[in-house]
This record gives sequence, C-alpha cells and structure tokens, in this order.
Amino acid sequence: MPPERDAEALTDYPRPSVAVDVAVLTVVDDAVKVLVVEHARGGHALPGTFLHPGERLADAADRALRDKAGLVGVHFHQLAMLDDPERDDRGWVLSMAHSAAVSARSVPGGAIFISVTDTADLAFDHAIIVQMAVDDLRRRYAQAVDPARLIGDEFTVLELRRLYEVIYRRRYPKDTFRRHMSIGLEPTGALQREGTGRPAEIYRRSGIALPPSATAFLSQ
Repeated sequence: MPPERDAEALTDYPRPSVAVDVAVLTVVDDAVKVLVVEHARGGHALPGTFLHPGERLADAADRALRDKAGLVGVHFHQLAMLDDPERDDRGWVLSMAHSAAVSARSVPGGAIFISVTDTADLAFDHAIIVQMAVDDLRRRYAQAVDPARLIGDEFTVLELRRLYEVIYRRRYPKDTFRRHMSIGLEPTGALQREGTGRPAEIYRRSGIALPPSATAFLSQ
C-alpha cells in the first residue's frame, strides 16, 4: 500500500484578515439615515472591527457597535461576506457585513448620521454595504408592519404610511395603503385627539405577516 500523505497544515495557505462592519439604519427628519463613525485614517466609516482569535462574528459586531458607536443590545443580522481582494488597501481583508434598524430614540446623543443617498465618501466599500442594508430593510418591511419598531408600539395609519413613504421613497394612496396593510394591524380602541381634524384610530402590530399583494404594492 502507498504510504499515507501527511495532512496539509493550515499554515500552508495564506489567510486573509476578517472584519465585521455594521450598517445601522434609522429614520430621522423624514429620511433614512445610517450611523457612521470617524475613521482613524480620516473621514467616516461604518462601525466595524477585526475579528479577534476565538471570537464569533456576532460577538465582534456587538463589540464594534459598543466600542465605536456606544450602542448596546442592538438586534442585527448578517447581510453578506464581502470578499473583493482589493476592497482594503491595507491588505487582504474579508468583511462580514451586518445590518440593523433602530429607532432614533434609542441612539445615544452625539451620534453621527448621514443620508443613505450620500455615502460615496465612506471608507472602503461601505457605500455598498449601506445599499445592501437599505434593500434588506425594504424586503423586511414588505413582509411585516414596521418590524424594527421605528415608530414605536402604537401608531396611526397616517404615521405608518409616512414611515413607509420615507423607507421606499415614494407616495402611497392612503386608502390603498390602509387596505394592503390592514391584516398586519390591530386596533387598540383608542383615538388620537391631537389637532382639529377627525380623531384618528390608534393601532398596534397584529403579528400577522403581510400577504404577497402587499409586498407587490409596496415595492411597485
């Protein structure tokens, strides 16, 4: 029998550094914005960091948000692995991009937000990550009523429609919007009596997923 070949060692292969970057989206001043931090090399970047030995990607992303942006307890999820060998001029760096959406009320004072349409000057390929995060946000908002709770637990249909118009950057007919979103809404029985017009009903989320017709309407 031929002799067994020695197992190849991992050190026989060059290995890239691994980083994580997190796009934290919110709605401020009727616009979708992304949280950025000052980068050590100048300019702005998404909160990010390199993976430590023995560390999970999620733990690194949590650490980046805590240490770079002062955010704790943020729910985030993975978007994609960015693997362009030229994405970082410092060397071969892979980045696992993450996304989160939070209410502006939960962000510490002094945080820096820029419009998601004004990201060309961000470091590395972070503008690409922001666009991926916006696309992901729209997909999730087409499946459920305000899943990130950007407008709180209770709201009027008008408040909800205005939020969706900001996220999708389009206008929706009010009656058609209400009809498509109704399955995801549960009336609280309360009315909003502010203003001089007719009191508006206040709703909460029903927890029921939006139907494909709503997804098509929102994304049209």
